[in-house]
Amino acid sequence: MGTYVLAYDIGTTGVKTCLFEIDQTIKMIDSASCGYGLYILENGGAEQDGDEWWEAMCKTTREIFAHSDVNVDQVAGISFCSQMQGLVLVDREGVPIHRPMSYMDQRAEEEIKKGIANGIQIAGANIFKLIPSLIITGAVSSSVKDPMWKYKWIEAHEPEQFARAYKWLDVKEYLISRCTGKFVMTEDSAFSTFLYDTRKGHEGWSQKLCKMFDIKTDLLPPVIKATDEAGKLTEKAAEELGLKEGTPVFGGGGDAALIGIGAGCVKTGQTHIYCGTSGWVSTIVDKRCVDTQNMIAAAVGALSGKYNYFAEMETAGKCLEWVKDHLALDEIGIYLDKHDVCEQSDEEKEKVYRNLFEYLSETISKVPPGAGGVIFTPWLHGNRCPFEDPDSAGMFFNIKLETGKTEMIRAVTEGVCYHLRWMLECEDRKVRTSQVIRFCGGGALNDVTGQMLADITGRTIEIVSSPQNVGSMGAAAIIGVGLGVMKSIEEIADFIPAQKSFTPDPEANVLYEKNYQVFKQLHDANRKLFKQMNHA
Repeated sequence: MGTYVLAYDIGTTGVKTCLFEIDQTIKMIDSASCGYGLYILENGGAEQDGDEWWEAMCKTTREIFAHSDVNVDQVAGISFCSQMQGLVLVDREGVPIHRPMSYMDQRAEEEIKKGIANGIQIAGANIFKLIPSLIITGAVSSSVKDPMWKYKWIEAHEPEQFARAYKWLDVKEYLISRCTGKFVMTEDSAFSTFLYDTRKGHEGWSQKLCKMFDIKTDLLPPVIKATDEAGKLTEKAAEELGLKEGTPVFGGGGDAALIGIGAGCVKTGQTHIYCGTSGWVSTIVDKRCVDTQNMIAAAVGALSGKYNYFAEMETAGKCLEWVKDHLALDEIGIYLDKHDVCEQSDEEKEKVYRNLFEYLSETISKVPPGAGGVIFTPWLHGNRCPFEDPDSAGMFFNIKLETGKTEMIRAVTEGVCYHLRWMLECEDRKVRTSQVIRFCGGGALNDVTGQMLADITGRTIEIVSSPQNVGSMGAAAIIGVGLGVMKSIEEIADFIPAQKSFTPDPEANVLYEKNYQVFKQLHDANRKLFKQMNHA
């Protein structure tokens, strides 16, 4: 019998709780999911509810063990793979003083202007603050969505609530505190505050940066490694979750730190692409590097001594969800209820499309590459890389009389892939990305997108088994190392082979090239118009 561990994948719109067995491999035994709210405000805010996170954890944990052959006493450890760059300021009791602010929150425009986007600037950052930040952390807080500016927004707009703040936590750190009563922060979360000194021999909170940005250092919690034990499950938490009191809780990591590990990318130079609610390109590097022009930085991850050179887009799979809700569901939903799609022939009727995304993939596979010349910009909630612009938005470009809904739907998927290629090429300016790329996340579940990404990037795309669960897999590996049942995180690569591989079609690549070159120009061509339409 192996070692049983519990991993919580805390996403933007829901939690997936996964029970794993670690033996000769890491095997998922069971899982349960539960959604929760993402509250988009008119002033650019994006908030969530900490109690909803916790209630979803409790519900899914109890659901798994209600029918599992594994007893809760057999669970050797728990941990998290979580969304990152949120802000959860809590009081001494661990209660948020303001509803948790999502990484998507972009209301702190005035705060970033006062804090860094002023004076003599390089890439939008004051040179006298940019240089010390780069020296100390290897990056700079130059995005309105960074946690520092969320902190400054609460300080400026809700001073009475801010005065109650005791500790600054990220999403998983808040949940660790609910589990253990301890306030800690893992290294990757500490890095994402851009206040953490990443220089070898200097690791820790930077007093210089805290003073420069006027941050209260006593709000910053102790920093631990991903594989460290953060604490043990309290009696109250164990009762609510339905688990055993005293179960070890490990630090875990953010999604950006653990998804690559769960996809089997653990060696220097390996690149993975993630397509979930958001999307990113990440390459493992041995040293710090930053591209302030394109908003890319080498982030501290879960692999000791290595960094994730990380480029992010705000909405990737979220664009496909938008397609489902607003371009497809109004008509296709009727047919799905009847199990009869598009007035099929008798033979075709035998195939029932229970999964709407499966049907959409099947539909767009019949549209030639290039979507009839239609291009979609996947900036449905602003964008961060390779340009920072909270006012940028989605649009369909080059629609004609002959354009149909199927071309538009395909254009959305292509637009996400174009942007991923753009970030990949930006990374190549500073580091060498791999020719074989691991593709993961919910967007990697169908072959159409895998082949499309290969054709658009010109790279070989590999997909592992259950690509939507790689974050949880990474968290399970972290627990295994923390418990000592695995020697190192690097061992996981031996147990995660590629299940599918897609090589570029040269003809399709040529067809995509024209659209891609136009795609890259659409933001600059419309920047002023975006601002005019969306800036208060």
